[in-house]
Amino acid sequence: MSYMLGVDVGGTFTDVTIFDAKNTKIKNHKLPSTPHDPSVAIMDGINEILFTQHGVHEQVSYLAHGTTVATNAMIERKGAKTALIVTKGFKDLFEIARQTRPDLYNLFMEKPDPIIPGDLRYEIEERLFADGSISTPLDKKQINTIVEDLKKKEITSIAVCFLFSFNNPVHEKEVVEEIEKLYPEAYVSASYEIVPEFREYPRLSTTAMNAYLGPVMKRYMENFDNSVKSANIPVNPYITQSNGGVISIQESVKTPIKTAVSGPAAGVVAASYTADMTGYKDLITFDMGGTSADFSLIENGTPKVSMEREIESFPARIPMLDINTYGAGGGSIAWLDEGGALKVGPHSAGAIPGPAAYGKGGTLPTVTDANVVLGRLNPSGILGGNMNIDIEASKKAIRKHICEKTNLTLTEAASGILSIVNSNMTKGVRLISVEKGHSPSDFALLSFGGGGGLHCGSLANELNVSTVIVPPSPGTFSSMGLIVSDIKSDFVRTGLLNSSKENIKLINQYFQSMENEGDNLLEDENIKKENRYFIYSIDMRFKGQNYELPVSVHPEELYSKNIDIITERFHEIHEKTYGYSDKTADIEFVNYRLTACGSLPKITLNKNDKPIKQVINSENSREVFFSEVKDSGYYKTDILQRSDLTYGNKIIGPAIIEQLDSTILILPNQSATVDPYYNLIINTKREVNHDES
Repeated sequence: MSYMLGVDVGGTFTDVTIFDAKNTKIKNHKLPSTPHDPSVAIMDGINEILFTQHGVHEQVSYLAHGTTVATNAMIERKGAKTALIVTKGFKDLFEIARQTRPDLYNLFMEKPDPIIPGDLRYEIEERLFADGSISTPLDKKQINTIVEDLKKKEITSIAVCFLFSFNNPVHEKEVVEEIEKLYPEAYVSASYEIVPEFREYPRLSTTAMNAYLGPVMKRYMENFDNSVKSANIPVNPYITQSNGGVISIQESVKTPIKTAVSGPAAGVVAASYTADMTGYKDLITFDMGGTSADFSLIENGTPKVSMEREIESFPARIPMLDINTYGAGGGSIAWLDEGGALKVGPHSAGAIPGPAAYGKGGTLPTVTDANVVLGRLNPSGILGGNMNIDIEASKKAIRKHICEKTNLTLTEAASGILSIVNSNMTKGVRLISVEKGHSPSDFALLSFGGGGGLHCGSLANELNVSTVIVPPSPGTFSSMGLIVSDIKSDFVRTGLLNSSKENIKLINQYFQSMENEGDNLLEDENIKKENRYFIYSIDMRFKGQNYELPVSVHPEELYSKNIDIITERFHEIHEKTYGYSDKTADIEFVNYRLTACGSLPKITLNKNDKPIKQVINSENSREVFFSEVKDSGYYKTDILQRSDLTYGNKIIGPAIIEQLDSTILILPNQSATVDPYYNLIINTKREVNHDES
């Protein structure tokens, strides 16, 4: 008998999912997070859920953890005291950055302060030409002087980033070796190991953030690892990365920047697993929590990846799942601007004081309060009755801050709040779909997170999406993603080459070099050869363009020198992305990327093969206001419990389905069925009359 554990740490709650391999059953557990030390809630949650299995700590075979430690350290500026060593003449690159401004039309908006101040940035005599050949040899004597100054200033972490070191890391390696001799207790991050590709500022920024986060993550990871061992759990834990894969604690300590958005990434991985399971290969994921909503796009079962994202306004040049976040959650605050227009978010009431309805001191109107006023949330309580709801407090907050300052009635104000937050979220979906050449109507919407179920039907209507999927445990869906992940590690080389067959040999050399590195890493991770696989891509552009598009390639295309297939694929992607493609223009290969993957054991969910095909009605109902339909007004709405539903059941809207971790709203013009894996499949296109029951 063995158990697999996934732990996802959020700002408000920590979620734990356990899979019992013998009985193929999943169980979820949710408890408050402990921001002062996230590992406290993690271990409490693990111990509590294992206790329900009669104390089976020694039988745990797999443990993965999604962390927000790196993200929080960047947001709160609580990283290590870090120094930077660069090529002479380039120490101000951190502040010069690039010509783009945070707000194009705001000349007075300031860029964020660098995480490494000017007095901790050091220059050293050395210089490489663009091809990697040495222009100015490294002055090793300067290293001693710099290190002595670093010791005096009690620097705990050092970033090293030299010009053109991605083509030849010899000088960076020499500096790192000297620092390790002279100052072995310092954490050192060199750009040739973190992001060996061109574009100086993003490479510098990524390396600096990695160094800034290194000691913080190292301390946290070691504490977590020791806690796992103290609990007699006989496994080496994995950490989720921003690319959707997992990696061992030892590897994550080397490159903590790769864990920067590991929390949201776990949900997208779970969505990709659901895509394979349900047959819905093209998905838009919608993860709505208390503070924000996250969106991503999955095409043909594969999540989209971005090669550069910003973390607290600093570029991180590493592969990350392409997730867009909007300040639109259940706690998002409704307010009036100077012109009296109703706005929602991005500021949130958070967990404390929270929405007015929660009775924890909140007095400002939120999205949750609007749902309470309109009857969409159970006025008697949520979380299985463990949290009371104060409907009068919600009404008071909306009246005081919205109604009394406008001509809106209470119902109009609450409906307006929901309409605006749904509109805001629609923009988030368009960013990852329409603006990248995809029509939302070609995708199904996969909704999860505690707040997703209340808004997914309305969001689907606005996007003309016909199908919505709600998993069995939407509120803990991300923690399930942690036990369906593979090991993944990314490698890259830069080489500007034209798209001719003569360059295939050199391109193959790039990939072979990265395959060797990937094999070594997977060997260290104890992955057998038969469980290893590699994903290849090339960043391509028209000659003269400033940015590239990633194009997937297959090894056999390179070995057979079939360059035309690769360039044709580039033209298709370019036309889809930008609306045009010039087949007569010269094409340039820029970066060569390889993802080394190691398959890990996966959970196997039970599939029900005996449907009970019947329409489910309920004796319980309440009046709920719907403005999303043509005949807006109050509708008598069935109240159902998710635990009472089984495969084949059909629900005719309007209906509300309640469960411990979420509430799901079926609009009057929608219906839903339960699939063999107990996912709720909502059909948004059903036509009904106002008086249909």
